[in-house]
Amino acid sequence: MTNIGFIGLGNMGGPMANNLVKAGHKVKGFDLSEEALIKFKKIGGLAAKTANEAVSDAEIIITMLPTGKHVEQVYCGENGLIAAAPENSLFLDSSTIDVDTARNVAEVAKKSNRMMMDTPVSGGVVAAAGTLTFMCGGSDEAFQKAKPILEIVGAKIIHAGAIGTGQAAKICNNMMLGIQMISVCEAFAMADALGLERQKLFDISSAASGQCWSLTTYCPVPGPIPTTPANNNYEPGFAVAMMLKDLHLAADAAEKLGVNTSIGQKAKELYEQMDEAGLAGKDFSAYFEYLKKN
Repeated sequence: MTNIGFIGLGNMGGPMANNLVKAGHKVKGFDLSEEALIKFKKIGGLAAKTANEAVSDAEIIITMLPTGKHVEQVYCGENGLIAAAPENSLFLDSSTIDVDTARNVAEVAKKSNRMMMDTPVSGGVVAAAGTLTFMCGGSDEAFQKAKPILEIVGAKIIHAGAIGTGQAAKICNNMMLGIQMISVCEAFAMADALGLERQKLFDISSAASGQCWSLTTYCPVPGPIPTTPANNNYEPGFAVAMMLKDLHLAADAAEKLGVNTSIGQKAKELYEQMDEAGLAGKDFSAYFEYLKKN
């Protein structure tokens, strides 16, 4: 049994922490939401009154926070997690944030004799129940210590390289995802206009060169895959607001580094239009419905 502190028990963090409890670990969690803490207690988790209390005796600390600003504040602020956690503890930040912040916070942790990895996830809310992909940036030692715990909540645990490379992988991956979803939505809109049945396009393209995850696993039109958000009024899933956050991270990194990501930039602009249309809380695959109406 491992003592685990878990900060952030929302739509992603909650199911992850629950799986760790079910696996027999002692998990002390904290969230600003009282409702999230009540749910956590019901499945056998230990609810802490503060983030510092959650990590006070933890061997491994996992955080799932909204932005880089929150990560920096929670870890490095006055009375932050780095100061509160035991020496030789391991921090795993599964938030999706910018690479520079991930590296800066890890450096502070290292100076305090604590290891840290950036471990962002892919797979969305559905996969949080245990089939996530973890993209891990950090030392070999930290990865070997983290892997048995991450395997409880993830199906694929990949060591991307040094600190920051987990976040780099997440940003690049989600830029591809955002672009691909738009392309799949536009293809189905074109098929409708040409009189090609949606199911026929799915059957053909899912076995041809147009196949991608946005088509074969997360099809954005009702019918072909009954479990997708398209069959549930586009309830997320992975919300437009979250995709837009990741595309902003990609655009900022590209601008800073002088990398041409013109298609990624265009994808960001299209999701911004959805956001402005009041669709921030819908699944990002709802671009199909937005496209058809605009």
